[in-house]
Amino acid sequence: MTRGISRYAKWIATGALAACVAAATPAAAATAPAVSCASAKAGLADKLKRDITSALSNRSGTIAVGLYDRTTKTTCTLRSSTAYDSASVVKVTVLATLLWDAKKHNRYLTDTESTLAKAMITKSDNDATSKLWRQLGLTKIKGFLGAAGMTQTKPGANGYWGLTQITVTDEQKLLKLVTAKNTVLSDNARAYILKLMGQVISSQRWGTPYGRGSNIAWHVKNGWLQRSTHGWRVHSVGTFTGGGHDYMITVLTHGNSTMNYGVNTIQGVAKVIHRDLAAS
Repeated sequence: MTRGISRYAKWIATGALAACVAAATPAAAATAPAVSCASAKAGLADKLKRDITSALSNRSGTIAVGLYDRTTKTTCTLRSSTAYDSASVVKVTVLATLLWDAKKHNRYLTDTESTLAKAMITKSDNDATSKLWRQLGLTKIKGFLGAAGMTQTKPGANGYWGLTQITVTDEQKLLKLVTAKNTVLSDNARAYILKLMGQVISSQRWGTPYGRGSNIAWHVKNGWLQRSTHGWRVHSVGTFTGGGHDYMITVLTHGNSTMNYGVNTIQGVAKVIHRDLAAS
């Protein structure tokens, strides 16, 4: 997010965030869920399950993972329906809603909307996001979520878009819509979203792109937010093409002691996924 997380920090300091959302659900039971993988490629599911599990074996926090590769029909999931505060990952949904609504009204984005959209995605600008969130309103945002089948996503109340509740399942649904022809988003809208996600400033290119091969094209959006409960939320969603693969990765985390700890957790997962797919 632009200028670090200054806006979030201000909200936290005033206690507004804490008052806005009820405390998160209690900690999970002692038996952690296992990574689940399936693939049409012989041996790939077992390798991914083993390597993702190993990458997470010594990491603290609550971590959710989603992988889908169209080429090998490979899917991996962990805590796919666990809800997380979205932080800035929701900005892809905001942009998709804006484009979906514009399509419904048979219009192009205005120059102002285009400027705000670019700042929102490429620099994670919070003010730009707030303006677009207010312009759209919850009715349109919920309308897009319904059209996209993102039934597990709950928009943040009272303008707190960063407290939207998201899951791996719904983020993967969104990434699938962005990366393949469908009736919800036009081809031009999908290309525009991917273009901006491919222009994210260098300091925000961490997370799911980590460890990819030089021949792999990337598109990413990250989010990070610290709160009094569950420490740092650190998330990354990305889509990748090249090397005979077409895949998307979502990693959502909270309970991180620092932002950097969460980044390292995500990158440990991303590294083994890129490596295993490249070798398949």
